[in-house]
Amino acid sequence: MSGSGGSERESGGTESEAADGAEAAGPPDAAEGQTRAHRRAARAARVRRRRRIVLGVGGALVVIVLAFTLWYELESHALGKQGPQVIVMVHQGESTSAIVDSLSQKHVIGSSFAYEVFDVFHGTPTVLPGSYALHQNQTFSEVSTLLAAGPNIYPVEVRPGFTLAEVAREVDNIPGHAPGGFERVAASGAVHSAFSAPGSNDLEGMLGTGGYLVLPGESDLSIVQAMVQRFDRDATAAGLSTASAAALGLTPSQVITTASIVEKEGYIPVNMPDTARVIYNRLAQNLPLQMDATVLYALGQDGGPVTSKDLQIQSPYNTYLNAGLTPTPICMPSKDALDAALHPPPGNWLYFVLVQKNGVMAFSSTYAQQLANEQLAQSRGLP
Repeated sequence: MSGSGGSERESGGTESEAADGAEAAGPPDAAEGQTRAHRRAARAARVRRRRRIVLGVGGALVVIVLAFTLWYELESHALGKQGPQVIVMVHQGESTSAIVDSLSQKHVIGSSFAYEVFDVFHGTPTVLPGSYALHQNQTFSEVSTLLAAGPNIYPVEVRPGFTLAEVAREVDNIPGHAPGGFERVAASGAVHSAFSAPGSNDLEGMLGTGGYLVLPGESDLSIVQAMVQRFDRDATAAGLSTASAAALGLTPSQVITTASIVEKEGYIPVNMPDTARVIYNRLAQNLPLQMDATVLYALGQDGGPVTSKDLQIQSPYNTYLNAGLTPTPICMPSKDALDAALHPPPGNWLYFVLVQKNGVMAFSSTYAQQLANEQLAQSRGLP
């Protein structure tokens, strides 16, 4: 009896514990529902986080794109007025990036990177070598159009020995310059050299030698002014003045005339000082200069042989028929020729002739010596 009773108690305890466990666990359906709800909440939270990240990144990208677009538009459209004119040189074989860097350095454009972006969308123009006149703070479109059109600055070279007519032909060939315009301005009296003869409007011999860059729209008047200003500066630097000319018994314009004849007759610098001395010695003895270059100038020729018929041309520039200097210079003298005319060496030479193929001449004080030098030149095959 007592053993049975114990079993019943133990069994009763087990059933009670099972019932308590069942009550604690709750119904199976409710637990699964709670798990699914947690999962849905976590999934929704992850989706919201992803959306926030995507929206944040997307917003940042939009801001970056808008900022880049705004920056690019400001760079490419160059707000504000155009700045001063600048000259950009493009050399043969120069890369596009080097050209763009030069544009940026001269402040034609603000950003070389922005301009390269512009080229990506609008195409890179073929840029020919040469000089380009642009302005600081120009639009990318304007810069591209100017570069594509080719160089717009034209070089003009005034070489020693050139006449005013030869310089005029170079200027007249520049687009926008009417034929004859340069010579008309030069002869108009609108521009005078500081060394012009009183009452003379002739600028022959008074255009500074060297290179010039003619800018777009530059007038013939401004070109003449620039050339005369350079000559005045160079002549002054060489020592030309009223006083220095008077020391030679000449006026400043006569010294320039002498230098122009020295330029044509002396050929190269080594001959020029002695050539100047020959001219001054002949003037002092009232001998005609007998310079072929003056006859050629009268004929409108530059170089070449002078015939016996040419020597008879009736012209004040024919120094075989007329004593003294020519009425005006016959070409643009170099600095060497000006220096020779201003500082002739001592000597009694009256004649000269080319005796070496490298241009060197021989000088003599008698006609007999001159004939001997001429025979030497002929033996060497020189004219």
